[in-house]
Amino acid sequence: MSNSFSGPLADPAADAGWVDGERQPRKGFFTDTSICIGCKACEVACKEWNAIPDDGMNFLGSSYDNTGALGASTWRHVAFIEQPKSFGTQEPGIAGTPVGPPASDVLNKTSDSALSGDRSSLGTSNKVDLGLPSTTLPGDAEGAQRTEFRWLMESDVCKHCTHAACLDVCPTGALFRTEFGTVVVQDDICNGCGYCVPACPFGVIDRRVGEKGVTKNEGLAQKCTLCYDRIGTGLQPACATACPTESIQYGDVDELRERAQRRVDALHAEGVHDARLYGENSHDGVGGLGAFFLLLDEPEVYGLPPDAVVTTKDLPEMWRRAGLAAVTMLAGAIAVFTGGGR
Repeated sequence: MSNSFSGPLADPAADAGWVDGERQPRKGFFTDTSICIGCKACEVACKEWNAIPDDGMNFLGSSYDNTGALGASTWRHVAFIEQPKSFGTQEPGIAGTPVGPPASDVLNKTSDSALSGDRSSLGTSNKVDLGLPSTTLPGDAEGAQRTEFRWLMESDVCKHCTHAACLDVCPTGALFRTEFGTVVVQDDICNGCGYCVPACPFGVIDRRVGEKGVTKNEGLAQKCTLCYDRIGTGLQPACATACPTESIQYGDVDELRERAQRRVDALHAEGVHDARLYGENSHDGVGGLGAFFLLLDEPEVYGLPPDAVVTTKDLPEMWRRAGLAAVTMLAGAIAVFTGGGR
């Protein structure tokens, strides 16, 4: 087993020691955020199939999202990002309907008024149209005009990295690379040390919090398994099965990458020039992702690191330097004792 820590890698399963006859074509996800409608069917399907406990139905106040982020009890998370921006060549207004200023201009004007002492716009007596979606037809709201606005939806998940630092640092072997090239946690082997949590460059894996003896797998590291038990029997993961728009696509990673590039080319041809792929490049800091995305804006907008690097990348060099330091100290000690005997 070579156990590579960085760089392009054609077959992660082979790198982990799976031999011919055992390893399978690498499986993964291609999530096309341009057709995600934010229904959260993937979140529900994931919870149901994997028997993940409830993590609360909290309204965050900052978004229509209620789960917030990936975690030990949220293996799929649909992010809602509100933006004062049109979608590609999309017309922000209906023909004949006046188009108002961008929501950002409205917010800035309100803030400027407040800073100059006029706080009337912040009160309840004067309504301020923030351009948020409603059941009212565009332009029909009371005194309001439609503003530029779009929602970006993204169903986030464990990336099943080509070089997975969580797997590298696990002292018990609870995390392992499957024959499909994915990364899975074994509940019955994890000791809850938590080393994998800071090792993940995407903040995906976490230990489950709950009442000891009551909450399933309390204190143990948890994350998406890419439904290892389903794909082993020829089924596709629950989230991909439940997705009504096929925003989540499952299959062989090589084929998914080709499909994703065709989708990006099609969007560019339609004028959506911000469309881009994230995580499909095998030359990036983690050697490419097993679960990659088509985004409509910069990765930071979705809360993704723009250039993630596997945190164990420098381990070979650190070990080399530690060995060199040990040899140097040993040589020094031998020289001292040898010199003292003269």
